[in-house]
Amino acid sequence: MVTRLSNFFLRTLREDPAGAEVASHKLLIRAGYIRPQAAGIFAWLPLGLKVKAKIETVIREEMAAAGAQEVHFPALMPREAYAATGRWDEYGDLLFRLQDRKGGDYLLAPTHEEAFTLLVKDLYSSYKDLPLTIFQIQDKYRDEARPRAGLLRGREFTMKDAYSFDASDAGLDTSYMAQRDAYERIFQRLGLEYAIVQADAGAMGGSRSEEFLHPTPVGEDTFVRSEGGYAANVEAFTTAVPDAVAFDDAPEATIFDSPDTPTIETLVAHSNAVLDREVTAADTLKNVVLALRHLDGTRELVVVGIPGDREVDPKRAEVAFAPAEVETATPEDFEANPLLVKGYIGPWSPTGAVLGEESATGIRYLVDPRVSEGTSWITGANIDQKHAYSVIAGRDFEADGIVEIANVRDGDPAPDGSGPVSLARGMEIGHVFQLGRKYAEALGLKVLDENGKLVTVTMGSYGIGVTRILAIIAELNNDDKGLIWPASVAPFDVHVVAAGRDQIAFEVAEKAAADLEAAGLDVLYDDRPKVSPGVKFGDAELVGVPHVLVVGRGAADGQVELWDRRTGEREALSLDAALERLRG
Repeated sequence: MVTRLSNFFLRTLREDPAGAEVASHKLLIRAGYIRPQAAGIFAWLPLGLKVKAKIETVIREEMAAAGAQEVHFPALMPREAYAATGRWDEYGDLLFRLQDRKGGDYLLAPTHEEAFTLLVKDLYSSYKDLPLTIFQIQDKYRDEARPRAGLLRGREFTMKDAYSFDASDAGLDTSYMAQRDAYERIFQRLGLEYAIVQADAGAMGGSRSEEFLHPTPVGEDTFVRSEGGYAANVEAFTTAVPDAVAFDDAPEATIFDSPDTPTIETLVAHSNAVLDREVTAADTLKNVVLALRHLDGTRELVVVGIPGDREVDPKRAEVAFAPAEVETATPEDFEANPLLVKGYIGPWSPTGAVLGEESATGIRYLVDPRVSEGTSWITGANIDQKHAYSVIAGRDFEADGIVEIANVRDGDPAPDGSGPVSLARGMEIGHVFQLGRKYAEALGLKVLDENGKLVTVTMGSYGIGVTRILAIIAELNNDDKGLIWPASVAPFDVHVVAAGRDQIAFEVAEKAAADLEAAGLDVLYDDRPKVSPGVKFGDAELVGVPHVLVVGRGAADGQVELWDRRTGEREALSLDAALERLRG
């Protein structure tokens, strides 16, 4: 049936909605695809649902080709399984929690590993039942602190999540690669550029983890890649550790006066003025005081030593200390720990260690991998207005551990030796994990192997952000007048516009729409009788169907215009020729 704009549920907007930040957010609302309901929550209108369904069709086809079968779970899930795996607590404030009238705890699922695991446990008991891969396309919920950019970072979003179940690690490798290959086909069919990067597994757990990132300036993820083929997001980047340096002949650590030098910049300037050598920020050791809020509610101070030419990357810190939340130390923290002399903190003092679990403060001291044995530093002396130089790691202080929280920069060496890395921005569109046995062990998913022995099943998890992909496609396909959908996901194949006021234009347009529909095309027909051609053209530009058939003044002579929305070219030709071209 031809879809007629005269009774189609659509209203377009001429102005950008308030608070919309990026093109997809603005245009999807203006063109009538979605409507905001609350921060990060949107209603889906007929146009939006049609595009979303097209994307889901591509995903379903490739999942089937990879041997996956579709199931569907509720979004509302009971607490028990998530508590068993620890994620009821690990997700913290990201989780939407609620209770039923009897006081039972429930959540709106951010992801469904537990549900999939228990379903297979309920139905399967033998290695002969495996391998198995099942998936769903379902709405997920995360209470984002700062939902932004429309569908790119929302609190309700649609995901495809698939899970593989194997009796052996070798089987998991095979299932993992089948899904990874399917993802490449999906993104290629959708016309999305992607980079596959090493990733941190985060709350999902597991061993191997890779993200599919779409490079875009509005992306919320930073990733690195080298010309030699290394790629990782910054959270998973590991620093190349310098070789140990012999320090047998190194001078003793020496304290020097450093008035009014609480910052690296002021310390470097002063050191160059008073020391007999050139000093750069990279020669200094910055000691950052952080507060960790653990899942049990306890709060712990830690101090991290990083080279002074580096800054703390909040996302790397979040991953490094997960599941604890990372906060900046407060003035009250310093008041409660008077041995931490703000601006002059260091791991060494002539009277003994100030930092470290066995030190005077008992505060854990962690260091960047670059603070390796034998390296020499200028750092705080734990005395107001004083620093120390020739402070040697491994001689004058020992760290309690290594932690990666310093920012990654262009030119840093890739950890695999493939050369320097460059930084880029990207948006996550897919993520694949080798979960291993974490969830199967927690929930008791075992099967009998070929020897009749119970073995724990090993799992993989594979997610694609459906609504995020829709937004990214909108980001990539628009101009200053509206959306321009690729044919593979456009809500309609052809947009027929009756642009004349004479009845003949409507009669010809009606017949053209019916002919195209009969040929198997999905047709949107603008048959509104009292709407000006200018308004109709403006709506066609906003809605973004790639092919527009304009029936106007030449209708009586069998002449129409074929409008290519992407190139803007409008070609006059006969109705028969236009229909033949559209039928393709």
